[in-house]
Amino acid sequence: MLRVGIIGCGGMGRDHIRRLTEKIQGAEVVAVSDVFEESAKKAAEICGAKVYTDSRELINAEDVDAVFIVSPGFAHTESLLQAIEAGKRVFCEKPLATTADDCKKIVEAEVASGKHLIQLGFMRRYDKGYVQVKEALKSGEYGEPLILHCTHRNPEVGTNYNTPMAVHDTAIHEIDTLHWLVDDEYESAQVIMPKVTKYSHSELKDPQIMLLRTKRGICIDVEVFVNCKFGYDINCEVVCEDGAIKMAQPSYPSIRKDAAVSTKIDTDCFVRFKDAYDTEVQNWVDCAKDGVINGPTAWDGYLAAVTADALVKAQETGQIEPIHTDEKPEFYK
Repeated sequence: MLRVGIIGCGGMGRDHIRRLTEKIQGAEVVAVSDVFEESAKKAAEICGAKVYTDSRELINAEDVDAVFIVSPGFAHTESLLQAIEAGKRVFCEKPLATTADDCKKIVEAEVASGKHLIQLGFMRRYDKGYVQVKEALKSGEYGEPLILHCTHRNPEVGTNYNTPMAVHDTAIHEIDTLHWLVDDEYESAQVIMPKVTKYSHSELKDPQIMLLRTKRGICIDVEVFVNCKFGYDINCEVVCEDGAIKMAQPSYPSIRKDAAVSTKIDTDCFVRFKDAYDTEVQNWVDCAKDGVINGPTAWDGYLAAVTADALVKAQETGQIEPIHTDEKPEFYK
């Protein structure tokens, strides 16, 4: 049984506690911590865990085998470095850290430790639809990938959501998943701003078209439209030399009523990717018990941060912005 300590007991933290307690096999939540002690106490009621007011104490506790970080992104660096120092396996919800420099520090610390300890919470790699596309590409039957067409649409967002958040909070998932699908890293970024929807506001340009080019020359376009009104709509098509692969949608019945045919569209990510979240965490538990990590790595978190920075700059300049990353360490190859 993998004994897990949770850092961060907000809404997503409590969701993961319930997941680990009620759905996941082979894990037990034994400790929780949050900067707000009342939040930690409420979370502890779900699983009967011990409450810590200091996350470092939780990380170093002898009865904690592995750490699950669900705190705000700005707090990740300190906890991750402490977990690496303690030699504990870690699941960390995205982002790895809020700056590329901090991501680089974490990567360097993990490499220096000599152990693969960190798995990053990019759940789309565990979604059935994306996995099917990945398997089709790996088969080689359709030739090399050339172009990717993708959409990330939300029905609506709050008034505090602004233009850079379209990258950091929304397209960050595509940033990770798409380079994984084609097994390549990014070379440049550009953002095109179409006419703004009437449902936006002065601090948000919506929709946006984000263009990424990989080092092998694959061109990717991602439509980000966070006030589309009709649903949470995720699409991905890969155009290859000998065919095109379109990701399957979640399976819902086709309804005929009132002289119309309709099919349901999900309204949020937690419903759309519910199974992916479960599969992701089960995979982490199984691997952490065996002392290995095989999901998204700290290096993937660093790549995402650098790419996101380039896209935000491209939002501001309207130009093609280069994406410069360090050479990938042998440790992550």
